[in-house]
Amino acid sequence: MAGVKLVGVSKRFGKFTAVKNINIHVRDREFLVMLGPSGCGKTTILRIIAGLEKPSTGQVYIGDEIVADADRDYHLPPKDRDVAMVFQSYALYPHMNVYQNIAFPLQLRKVPKEEIDRVVKDVADLLGIRDILHKKPSELSGGQRQRVALGRAIVRQPRVFLMDEPLSNLDAKLRIKMRMELRKLQKELGITTIYVTHDQMEAMTMGDRIVVMNNGKIQQIGEPGEIYRKPVNTFVAGFIGSPPMNLIDATVTEDGALDTGEFRLKIPEIADVVGDYVGEDVVLGVRPEDVFRDENGIEFRVEAVEPFGNIKVAYLRRGDLSLTAQLPEVYEGENLKVSFRTDKIHVFDKKTGKAIM
Repeated sequence: MAGVKLVGVSKRFGKFTAVKNINIHVRDREFLVMLGPSGCGKTTILRIIAGLEKPSTGQVYIGDEIVADADRDYHLPPKDRDVAMVFQSYALYPHMNVYQNIAFPLQLRKVPKEEIDRVVKDVADLLGIRDILHKKPSELSGGQRQRVALGRAIVRQPRVFLMDEPLSNLDAKLRIKMRMELRKLQKELGITTIYVTHDQMEAMTMGDRIVVMNNGKIQQIGEPGEIYRKPVNTFVAGFIGSPPMNLIDATVTEDGALDTGEFRLKIPEIADVVGDYVGEDVVLGVRPEDVFRDENGIEFRVEAVEPFGNIKVAYLRRGDLSLTAQLPEVYEGENLKVSFRTDKIHVFDKKTGKAIM
């Protein structure tokens, strides 16, 4: 097996730079998720690792082997990189049945027929598709097609799996089931996996680590819990979490309070940190689950409520300021007072977006 390393990798298409100075070290056997909105550059990075695109700058390593070096104009062809890609579209051959689709990579390698038969059936058992080996792709459900695409990748026994939004065409229930199965399968196989998605729930539940990207740049790399608890900037804070973090504009007062225009928030933990920002604009960050009822708190009016089991997501308003909160009992139209869990508050620099606390 092998890890993957990108050093100073950029990719330009004409005057447009799709990815900018990317440095990532994917550990051996790690499940790394690349997360970000459409157009952020995550698929371009995957294609550079696969060899489908040449980097404009930088180097790419798979294990100890350098597979791309823009400085030397060196580019190892995709077929020689020993990686397997799984696509959103499945990319199955419609005229072949399941057995033939899975066997095809082995046939290209001139593997003996008896060995192909053993490997295909072993992989089919692993994926729970032994009973559909005779069927054509047109006869399969979305989940079955995805398993076949995975099977075709697995039989190659690659050094690295590259997965580009492989579950996005599935319905919600099946997507959750396949997330768990794919995660379990990767751990059983022990193959280094780089997984691209725009779905934060996939990223948070599947990845050993997450690379959050925006506008072609890495915003943060870390374990799911770390990224959720300690976002490094307002983009990560607003992108990770459902509902997303409340981001409220405020100004730091001389006594170390945050003045939002609708309320002042003064707690020692904040005052100790924002002392150098007196008179400057900052952003107060509070996750919806860190808002709670408090008779001594700030009064808001409940504009709307969305029920989610025993928790309700309430959309609150005070003047021009809106706030999202997760509360057990809340009703549309009522007035209520809330406070914030002080140990979970975030403050960001308004100009740079970077975390202050």
